[in-house]
Order: sequence, then C-alpha cells, then structure tokens
Amino acid sequence: MEVEASPLQVEISRHRLGLRVHVRGEETFENTVAYWRTIIDKLDGIPGRGLLLIDELQGTPLSEPQWLDLIVSMDGSHLRRFRIAHVRPGGLRDVEYCELFARDADYDARVFVDEGSAERWLAEA
Repeated sequence: MEVEASPLQVEISRHRLGLRVHVRGEETFENTVAYWRTIIDKLDGIPGRGLLLIDELQGTPLSEPQWLDLIVSMDGSHLRRFRIAHVRPGGLRDVEYCELFARDADYDARVFVDEGSAERWLAEA
C-alpha cells in the first residue's frame, strides 16, 4: 500500500511580535524552500521584528548540505531584519544545522521545541 505525501500547508497570521507561520506537510527540500519563499513574500509592511515559525513537517529531515543550500538561497531577502524562532514541536531532528548556518550568515535565529520558549526569546529583543 502506497502512502500519498501530504501537501504543504502554510498558515500565516499576525503575531504581537511580528508574524506567526505554521507549516505542515511532507519534509522535503522543495517544500522547505517553498514555505520560506511564502514567508519572504509576506514580510513587507509587517510591524515588529519577530518571526515565529511552527514547523510540523513530517518525514526525513533535510541533510546538512540542504540546510546550507537553503540559507544561501535566502541571501538578499528581508529575513535579516527579523528575529527568527523556529519551533519543532516533534523534536529538533537535525534542524540545529539550520540554526548554525543561519547564525554564520548573520541571521538572528534559534531553534526550539516549544512555542512558549520561542515567544519568550522573541520578546527579549
């Protein structure tokens, strides 16, 4: 029996600190790039500097080279003006590569396993 991959779902809403994004679906490089592109398209005119990302993608985690490719592909976007809290409620699952590469590229980003900790960190800015 073949299991069909779940489509990418991106829910974006205003948050008291900026923007809240909730993503669900299959964890692929293409889906990850797609949701980041969607986020970038919504950043203009957002008050605040916080980006709260709730990432519930399922499947095989991205590899270290894929995370690096993702960070490099975001260069030149408005993301650097935001403090990014990337929440993985299901566990980090190698997403710490993303934090390390993001920080090396001068993004203010951290990875969390719960939304409350992420919001507290965003509010510190």
